Amino acid sequence: MRFASLGSGSAGNALIVESVQTRLMLDCGFSIKETLLRLARLNLNPHDLTGIVITHEHDDHAGGAFKFAAKYEIPIWLTYGTLKMVSRYLPNLHNLQVNVIDSHAAFAIDGIEVQPYPVPHDAREPIQCVFSDGQCSLGVLTDVGRITPHIEATLKDCHALVLECNHDANMLQNGPYSWALKKRVGGDWGHLENSSSAHLLSKLNHHQLQHVVAAHLSAKNNTPELAQTALAKVLGCAPDWISVANQSHGLDWRSIQLG
Repeated sequence: MRFASLGSGSAGNALIVESVQTRLMLDCGFSIKETLLRLARLNLNPHDLTGIVITHEHDDHAGGAFKFAAKYEIPIWLTYGTLKMVSRYLPNLHNLQVNVIDSHAAFAIDGIEVQPYPVPHDAREPIQCVFSDGQCSLGVLTDVGRITPHIEATLKDCHALVLECNHDANMLQNGPYSWALKKRVGGDWGHLENSSSAHLLSKLNHHQLQHVVAAHLSAKNNTPELAQTALAKVLGCAPDWISVANQSHGLDWRSIQLG
């Protein structure tokens, strides 16, 4: 199994997970044109995609998904709450294939099992996901305001992790955002701060981790170096072992394999 990011941040998000001939896109917050360009960097085209899983309705995650899916006849999976919130995207998309999922129930899309799990975020019924090919697993966690015991249990034994490191607490406090936006971003229904992500990582099984990726970094309230340093301290590794999925270029392919 392998994974890559088309881009990660407040201007747009999309992640590709691949196992043999199954390729899933998690979220699509880019225009059709931009999504095509970013797929091409990974030597992919829309017809290579088996399906799209949507985590929640915010534009940077769902804004481009429905027109893209309808144009290329790619089925979509999402929760009922998310579906109710994206009606503005759906008119006249006659080719759209929608599958409503339970936020607690695993489901299979060809060769990949998807385990959704609910997260606290300011959306209608948001989820994040663990992807598995039956041997290896990739846990993804972004757009979450606080860590719950269920999140810890779900991500505990993953072989690779994509973890939100949205902001540094001091940079957010002293940065350019309005007070209301600072409260939203730093609150229980907002986004994870570096030290919170590091604390979560400290609770997980490190022994089989092959990749840790810092994601959804704020351009104004964080730096890659701060995020990498926070996560590396937990693992006792060099900061540059921690990868960063950035906004402009995402993250190249990372492979997960046993043995």
